[in-house]
Amino acid sequence: MRDIHRGGAHAVYGLGFIGAAVYFIGHAATFWIGVLGFLKALVWPAFLVYYAFEFLGR
Repeated sequence: MRDIHRGGAHAVYGLGFIGAAVYFIGHAATFWIGVLGFLKALVWPAFLVYYAFEFLGR
């Protein structure tokens, strides 16, 4: 029997990472803020969940 792996979540995370990196680095005023933007892009789902819960009042 073959193992079938579905990689949809990886693709969404990858595209989200690229988009977040472009956004954060594009808005950076200095090199180090750009580095911080890259690190933020790595953890963008955490920001998404945090602000979603904050918006929902949880």
